[in-house]
Amino acid sequence: MAKEISGYLKLQVRGGQANPSPPVGPALGSKGLNIMEFCKQFNARTQDKQGQVLPVLVTIYTDKSFEFVVKTPPAPVMILEAAKKKKGSQEPNRNKVGSISWDQVKTIAETKMQDLNAFKIESAMKMVAGTARSMGVRVTGKAPWEQN
Repeated sequence: MAKEISGYLKLQVRGGQANPSPPVGPALGSKGLNIMEFCKQFNARTQDKQGQVLPVLVTIYTDKSFEFVVKTPPAPVMILEAAKKKKGSQEPNRNKVGSISWDQVKTIAETKMQDLNAFKIESAMKMVAGTARSMGVRVTGKAPWEQN
C-alpha cells in the first residue's frame, strides 16, 4: 500500500553542499525529518553538480520518511552565468547589464527542457529569452526560427 503524503517542501540548495545549518536544517526540522539523512542523500546525488543552485522538491510522508526530486538550476542563475554577471539590472527596460547569444539560450533551454512546460525547443528558447529580457540581459543575433 502506498504511503500517505503529509506535505511538500521546496528548497534551493547548492549542489553537494547541503548541511544542517539554515535554510535546510530549520525547514526540515520543523517537519520532523532526519536532517542529516537528507544532507547525506542530497550531497551524494548532487556530487556532479557541485556549487550550482538546485531547487529540490521534498515529499514528506506521515511516517516522517521523505523522498526528494532534484530539479535543474533556475534559468536566471544559468543566464547570469552565461552572461558572466553577478546580478541582473535594477531597471531592465532602461539599463542592460550584459548579453547572451541565441546559442547560449538554446543550451540553457535544452538543459531546462524537462522542468519547463514546453513541447518544442523553440518555445523553451522563447521562455529563456523572456527571462533574460526581464533581467536586463540582451539576447544578440537573430532567433533561429527567424533566419531565412
